[in-house]
Amino acid sequence: MSSEPGRVMALDVGERRIGVALSDPTRMLASPLTTIRAVPRSTALKRILTLIRDYQVTTLVVGLPLTMNGDIGPQATLVQQFVDELRPLIAIPIAFVDERLTTVAAERMMIDLKIKPEQRRARIDEVAASIILQDFLDSQR
Repeated sequence: MSSEPGRVMALDVGERRIGVALSDPTRMLASPLTTIRAVPRSTALKRILTLIRDYQVTTLVVGLPLTMNGDIGPQATLVQQFVDELRPLIAIPIAFVDERLTTVAAERMMIDLKIKPEQRRARIDEVAASIILQDFLDSQR
């Protein structure tokens, strides 16, 4: 992780949507930010670059959906390919974080908060990204 102060942004990359979360400047708290359409890819990449610039992000964290036994499966390969396209466009460090079961945890949390199903569907990816980011921030302390 960058030793430089500043915000950390996390991505939960899916085939249709990309959840985005952002830390506060002190890197203590992760919050859901937005959900981006994953296609067309060029538009998604531009949107991520804009968010990185606008929020002065100094580190990017990307959830890597490993299989339950810890292997890199088809979905993790897609995420790695996405990062391979993003990496030459940004000049900040990128870290992968194991994101197994974060979507399940996000769904459970939103149910507990009594969020309506249609609102859960709209925000599930950014909430999952915030869980990924909070796990990362906690591990850095």
